[in-house]
Parts: sequence; structure tokens; C-alpha cells
Amino acid sequence: MARSNIFGKTVLRAFATLIVVAVAAVLGWFAWQHYVYSPWTRDARVQADVINIAPEVSGTVTEVAVKDDSYIHVGDLLFKIQPVRFKNALAEAQANLKSAQAQQAYTARNAHRLERLPPGGVSTQNLQQAQSQALMATAAVGQAQAKLAQARQNLDWATVRSPVNGYITHLQLDQGDYARQGSSVMTLVDAETFRITAYFEETKLARIQVGAHANITLMAGDTHLSGHVTSIGRGIAVPNNAKGERNLPSVNPTFQWVRLAQRVPVTIAFDRSPEKLPLSVGLSATVHVQPDSRTHQESARASQDTFRLQWGDAEPGTFQLPTQANTTEAVDATRNKAPAD
Repeated sequence: MARSNIFGKTVLRAFATLIVVAVAAVLGWFAWQHYVYSPWTRDARVQADVINIAPEVSGTVTEVAVKDDSYIHVGDLLFKIQPVRFKNALAEAQANLKSAQAQQAYTARNAHRLERLPPGGVSTQNLQQAQSQALMATAAVGQAQAKLAQARQNLDWATVRSPVNGYITHLQLDQGDYARQGSSVMTLVDAETFRITAYFEETKLARIQVGAHANITLMAGDTHLSGHVTSIGRGIAVPNNAKGERNLPSVNPTFQWVRLAQRVPVTIAFDRSPEKLPLSVGLSATVHVQPDSRTHQESARASQDTFRLQWGDAEPGTFQLPTQANTTEAVDATRNKAPAD
């Protein structure tokens, strides 16, 4: 009796151990699948279009109309450049245009007067010279008009306005600074382009589709948001592709047998921007993409058959992917068809 009890306890312990090992193996397998193949990543950042504002003309800044981290609208004044020399250039261009127009009128009248003289009243050389002067005066008027238009444009460029709705960030421009043409003096973050750039390992890309739903968790305030995949990056830098001697690729002579999965950027758009938390470029986020889930628009588009492989009634320029029933009917019809004589 005692031996049977001991045997039963031993069997029970062994069975319990097997159950624990089996459960641990199953949980380990699911954990492996989740961490290795499930499309999620903690390497994600908030991104937006960052616009570097550079003046089209050089000059001393006379007014800065915005403050750091302030929100501005399209067309709002950012800063002004000293307009005195641009106004003087505009006045000079206007005067030059009037002078060119007067010269054009004189040469045109002179050429017309010489053309009306009787034969022999003026030499051919003098007539051709007068006509050439009239044409040159007309061309000079065109040049003066172009310079006048450029002078007006330069005066307009002395007032710099915002091209988008967004936020001024890291403002270091002060009144009295000298702004140079083409050099960035102000940074503007486009408020309508906030998005998430998530870097997924290449082993997880097979389960990510454009339009797939994504759950976004911002580290700032543990905020939970929703979004959808809009694009998948098509290229990353390859160290072995760097240019070496005589423009040949500089290939690393050593190869690491332990290969690490490369990370590819995936762009995710917000379905709705957070109302309470202000977004900033560079914020950290965790992203979980739901495989085989797409937005309603993408699902409706995917459900439509865009290829047609049926013979006889196919419409020009279209293909429709055949269903299982249509494929079976086509095969049966082919088998039952009698061979041609």
C-alpha cells in the first residue's frame, strides 16, 4: 500500500512537472513569436516637416514679429528687412523705364519720318541705322520693365511671411541682425504634418501593410493614440556601398557571422491628433501595428476585383481576378469542349 502511494505521488509529480514544462514552452513560443515577428517597436519618433526660413534678399533686420514657440498662420509676418535701398532701387528702375520709353518714342518717330521721305531724300545706311535704333530702344524698354519688376519683387521680399501654419522653434533672430540671402535665420515646424516614423526590424516587415491600423503610445504622458501606415521606406544606407579608391565600393573585408536585423522606417499618420498633449518633433513612442487590418477605404478598394481573366466577355483595358467558382467553371468548360477538326 505504501509503495503504491509513493508510486502514485511520483507519477503525479512527474505529470505536474511535464505540465509546467509544456505550459512554459507554449508561453515561451508565444513570447518568441511576439517579440521577434509581431510588428511592434519601441524605436519610434514624432516627426514633422521642418522649414528653414531664409530671406530672398540680404539686409539688416528691422523688426521680428514673432516669439519663440508661438503658433502662426499662413501669411503672418515673420520679420522685416531694411527696405530703404530696395525703395531707392525701385525709384531708379521707374526712372530708367521712363527714360527708355522716351528714347523709344523718339527713335520710332525719327525712323517713321525718314521712311516717309521721297526716294533719294535719305541714304539707305541712315534709314537702316534709324530703324535699328528704334528696335534697340524697344528692347531697352523691355529690359527696363524687367528690372522694374525685379526691383518691386526685391522690395516685397524685404517683408518675410510664413508659408505654412506652424510653430516657431529655436528662435535666435533679433532686431539688428544682418540676414543674408539664402541663409536660414528661422525654423518653422509645419503643424499639419505631424506623423510617426517607426523603425521596424526587417523580420517584421512581411506583416506590415500600407493602410494597416496602428496603436501609438507616446512616452510623454503615456498617451494612447491611433493611426494607420501610410508608407514603408524603400531604402537604408549600406556601409559597403560607400565610395572608395577610384570610385570603387569600399567593402569591409570582415564579415560578422552574427547578423543583426536591419531597421526600416515606416511612416504612420495620426487618425486624430491629441488635443491635450502638444506634439513636438523627436518625442519617443511605441507602435503596435495590427496585421491584416486596414482602413475602411483600403479594405473597400482591396475587395474589388481589378483583374479579369475571363475570355470572351472581358472589357477592354480591365482584368478581374477570377473567383474559385469562375475558375472551376472555366476548367470544366475546357475539358468538355470537343477538339477542333
